[in-house]
Amino acid sequence: MPEGTTKSIELAPGKTLSIETGRLAKQADGAVMVRLGDTMALCTAVLDDRPKPDQGFFPLTVDYRENFASGGRIPGGFMKREGRSNDKEILTSRLVDRAVRPLFPDGFRHETQIICFVFSADDENDADILAGVGASAALMLANAPFDGPIAEVRVGRVEGEFVINPTISELEESDVNLIVAGKKDAIVMVEGEMDEISEEEMVDALDVAHDAIRKLCEIQEELVAEAGQKEPFQYEQYVVDDELVDTVRDLISGRMREHVNSPYDKKKFYGGIDEIKEEAVEKLLGDDDTTAEGYDESDIKEAVSAVEKEAMREMIVKHGRRIDDRGRDEVRDIWSEVGTLPRAHGSSVFTRGETQVLATVTLGTSKDVQPVDQIFDQEDKRFFLHYRFPPFCVGEARFLRGPGRREIGHGMLAERALEGQLPDHDDFPYTIRVNTDVLESNGSSSMASVCSGALALMDAGVPLKKPVAGIAMGLIKEGDDTAILTDILGTEDHLGDMDFKITGTRDGITACQMDIKISGLSRDLMLQALKQARDARSTILDGMEQTLAQPRHSLSPHAPRLTQITIDSDFIGAVIGPGGKVIKGIQADTGASIDIEERDGMGYVTIAASDQEASDAAIERIKNIVTVPEAGEDYDGTVKSIKGFGAIIEIMPGREGLLHISEIDHGYVEKVEDYMQVGDKVKVRLTEVRDDGKLRLTRKPFVSKSNGSGRR
Repeated sequence: MPEGTTKSIELAPGKTLSIETGRLAKQADGAVMVRLGDTMALCTAVLDDRPKPDQGFFPLTVDYRENFASGGRIPGGFMKREGRSNDKEILTSRLVDRAVRPLFPDGFRHETQIICFVFSADDENDADILAGVGASAALMLANAPFDGPIAEVRVGRVEGEFVINPTISELEESDVNLIVAGKKDAIVMVEGEMDEISEEEMVDALDVAHDAIRKLCEIQEELVAEAGQKEPFQYEQYVVDDELVDTVRDLISGRMREHVNSPYDKKKFYGGIDEIKEEAVEKLLGDDDTTAEGYDESDIKEAVSAVEKEAMREMIVKHGRRIDDRGRDEVRDIWSEVGTLPRAHGSSVFTRGETQVLATVTLGTSKDVQPVDQIFDQEDKRFFLHYRFPPFCVGEARFLRGPGRREIGHGMLAERALEGQLPDHDDFPYTIRVNTDVLESNGSSSMASVCSGALALMDAGVPLKKPVAGIAMGLIKEGDDTAILTDILGTEDHLGDMDFKITGTRDGITACQMDIKISGLSRDLMLQALKQARDARSTILDGMEQTLAQPRHSLSPHAPRLTQITIDSDFIGAVIGPGGKVIKGIQADTGASIDIEERDGMGYVTIAASDQEASDAAIERIKNIVTVPEAGEDYDGTVKSIKGFGAIIEIMPGREGLLHISEIDHGYVEKVEDYMQVGDKVKVRLTEVRDDGKLRLTRKPFVSKSNGSGRR
């Protein structure tokens, strides 16, 4: 058996993380097995020796996959094997991608693939946080041109104390669920959800995370030193030549400054940039495909983009002016409306500048929950938000496809932002789906989705605890000069050094997503950005409250009416009936839909109906089933069958008793049929409930002693 190299670290008492290499997947350029508890993930990295110079971006792919066998399970569904990546796998892949991609050199065009397979899964340690550590270690062992190592950790807070890599049980008690990625000297990526924490608490959580990240980076360096690093990866950077940038700068800098300082309109702005590029190409190339120096059209256009970036960053940092003439902390104009769609259960439009989102809310029953079939989570989702980014929202024409990784990531961020402010399920037993469709986009459509989603929920009558808003912050840093920008445009996001999305109520942060492209972002600068975001969030909430200040008091007339009652779990079978006969009968007779689930030893019955009358009728039928008959009570019964010794009377749905022939009248009764027939309504009194559950009835209290009341 080959011997591997293993490094371990105890991040907290009883939480030891280990990294092993040298025994498995040795044909990969780098491979490690990362373990926490009994959860294990194999992470590999492979780099293609052949570059793709014509590709305009770094061809990196990250795939995180969970195998059901790792938890001793077989996949559900017809096909008993893993299928396409689920949302959890896609989101984890994005977390790794966003952390490592910025750390490769500009112009690196070699295809790089990171694969993380979960091969063992315990009940307490999620593997998503192992993927970032494993991906980094694999890249380091492959000697990739990667400015690492990096590590990812999860931060929770239980009973006021921060916890690194909390277990699944600890997360249930935590008011923070934050994933942080970073190098030894800088944080590079943050994503998570919180229960209205303050800006200071947010920064404290990042500090705690960074301490653990440094230790994980150190053991990766030790692992590589002991295992032996490969020869440096040979590559060529496909970047625009400095001399060409100087030439283009001399040619167009005045024209570029004039353009970026002109009154802003998105279409005209990008159209003007395209014109400048064409002018530069024409002046430098003429009728030739290449200049004497060997530059082609794409090289010149890249050089123009570099000059554009310089001009915009200089305008913002040195002159304090943005391309749309806003102040650094100014939010674009906002307008919103609710009730846009008459048949939706709730709807809204939220517009901030040139970003616009239409949100719809649909209320359903427990039959509409989203089943979850994953290794670390099998709890059905009763709230989910789906985000869509069609091509027309940015003026493009392209094929519509299923949701991409970006759409799934943005939708999950908005979902996390809102979920903590939803009412408890016992108080509002609906399944809630939110759709956010981006109709226009120029800067943070995900944050507009949070705002539009909150308004649509309130329009639907969902008793949201507090309204939630979101804002995207940017950063431009040139030397010692720094500019923090509120409500960044798409161009500012592309040319800036940070994209920081923060959502929350007036009382605290509920979710965040941050990508940092530079090192050395200080604690004070981070806190300043968070507080500037808080002010912007408050401004947006002011605008939202002018449209709708609180949830509507009633639901849409098109939404189902849900009523939930509790019954003793012993009666669940009686309500359902043999083969579902009883519950199907109630639904057929009343038109209501009935769902039953058992929780904590009680039966929770949810009745969905289009009107109150149907709901009341169904509830009455159910209550009759679960009510325990008591001796001495009077009932209006129905004759179900006639025997020689008496009649069988149904006094409640599913509850029948014997009316003996001697209890039909005061006098002698020869034949039961002389007094009643099947289907007759009969007033009876319950005289006895026997130990075996059998019921004995009498009719005598309701007939005259002198005349009787037969059918003679």
